[in-house]
Amino acid sequence: MKKVYPDAKAALAGLLKDGMLIMAGGFGLCGIPETLIQAIRESGVKNLTVVSNNAGVDGIGLGLLLESRQIKKMISSYVGENKTFAQQFLAGELEIEFNPQGTLAERIRAGGAGIPAFFTRTGAGTDIAKGKEERSFDGERFIMERGLVADLSLVHAWQGDTEGNLVYRKTARNFNPMMATAGKVTVAEVEHLYEPGQIDPDRIVTPGVFVQRIIHVPQAKKHIEQRTVRKRVAPAGTGEEV
Repeated sequence: MKKVYPDAKAALAGLLKDGMLIMAGGFGLCGIPETLIQAIRESGVKNLTVVSNNAGVDGIGLGLLLESRQIKKMISSYVGENKTFAQQFLAGELEIEFNPQGTLAERIRAGGAGIPAFFTRTGAGTDIAKGKEERSFDGERFIMERGLVADLSLVHAWQGDTEGNLVYRKTARNFNPMMATAGKVTVAEVEHLYEPGQIDPDRIVTPGVFVQRIIHVPQAKKHIEQRTVRKRVAPAGTGEEV
C-alpha cells in the first residue's frame, strides 16, 4: 500500500467528518502538524473535538481552527497563549476538558497501548476528580482516568521513510509519538522523506505500522512562540559597549 500522498488535502481525503475526535501533536508551536491543520481548515469540517497539549496561538496552528469556529471542544493541559480560545470559552462557545499535563500524556499513551483506563494520584481530592471513580492503594487516594483514542491523529516528524517509520527532532518529539499510536488513522507530515532502509533502524521512534498516510513538507515553517533575547556580553578588555 502506498502511503505517500501528494499534498495534505489528498492525504485527508475520505477521513474527515463533522463531530470527529482529532489528536494534533506539538507543544506550543514546536512540532505541530501545521500543513495538515491548514488543510482541515480549508475542508470546512466542523464540531471537532481536538486533543492537544495546547491550542497554538492566534493565527497559527490550532488557532486557525478556533478562528474559523471548527472546534467545539478542546482536551488540553494549557491554553494560556490563545486570546481567541479565551474569548470563546468565556462566552460559552467552546468546551474545555482540562487535564494535568502528565495525565493527558498518559491518557494518550494508554489509548495507543489498548489500555482503557488507569489510576493516578494526580488530581485526587481536587476538582479534577469530580465524577471519577476513586480507589485507595497503599493508603493513598487514586482516581481513574480513561485512555484516549482518536478517529484521526495528525503528527509532524523530522525524518520519515515511505513506509511510515518516523524520527522526531529534539523537543519537537513531545506528544507526537504517543499520538501516532493512539489514532485509528494516523497521518504524518515529514520534513525529510527517505526510501526504506535509508534511516538507521535504531533511530526510528514511531514504527511505520502506526502510520497510514504521509505527506512531504520540505519547507516546514519553524515558528517561535515567545521570542526572548539577552544583552550581548562584550569580551573583557575590549572597551566595547554591552
